[in-house]
Amino acid sequence: MNLNPNRGIRTFAMLLILIMTIFVSELQAQVSPRVQNIVLVHGAFVDGSGWQQVYEILSKKGYKVSIAQPALTTFEGDVAAVKRVINLQDGPCILVGHSYGGAVITTAGNDSLVRGLVYIAAHAPDQGESEADNGKIFPAAYKSLIKGNDGWDYIDPKMFAADFSGDLPKSKADFMANSQTPTADVVFHAIIQNPAWKTKPVWYMVAKSDRIINPELERMYAKRANSKKIVEVEGASHSVYISHSKEVADLIISAADLSQKKGTK
Repeated sequence: MNLNPNRGIRTFAMLLILIMTIFVSELQAQVSPRVQNIVLVHGAFVDGSGWQQVYEILSKKGYKVSIAQPALTTFEGDVAAVKRVINLQDGPCILVGHSYGGAVITTAGNDSLVRGLVYIAAHAPDQGESEADNGKIFPAAYKSLIKGNDGWDYIDPKMFAADFSGDLPKSKADFMANSQTPTADVVFHAIIQNPAWKTKPVWYMVAKSDRIINPELERMYAKRANSKKIVEVEGASHSVYISHSKEVADLIISAADLSQKKGTK
């Protein structure tokens, strides 16, 4: 009987390649690819246009970026507005919230399409908490809030730049002051139920010169949520998502790259 040792080696090599192919395929099935969809959520007193620079940076890198426009009238309505945008996505998404938008994504982030949460100088209340009560524990530096008799809050335009946008050009801060969106005071008192950050991975950015949310409160939120990455931006105002758009975009990309398949911790 004539045995060909080369044939045996080739057969063994082919079997080895087949086994490795199956192993790699199974491994890839367990690890999600980079999330391509990003949903951005603005906070109180502003609208989604402030995300323009972040939008442009992410779009140029191939991400599909959507910007939600909560009306700032009721918390439930704002969550519903964000969920409508989430439901328009063609696959998993990263949900990003600034300021009060953090409270919104803390609830809306329970959607099964959301793979990760990114908080940009934002509130992240726990079960039974509200951002208004948390703000009393860590008082902020601002003195510009005007509470109207009709239940709507406003920031004094004369103090808007100092309190909200201290690191932006004066012309930009003045425009924001005079184009701001009054916000229903009731939204700040919404009690959070089932916070998404307890089951979804979190990334957090602290604005170190924030006068609207105490940076110590931001640090508490970031630590409590077991954030995968915490970025502190020196000299950043509450408008950090505008003044440091590149750093914000980089943090969002980190979330898109590292989010787990099922969005769990």
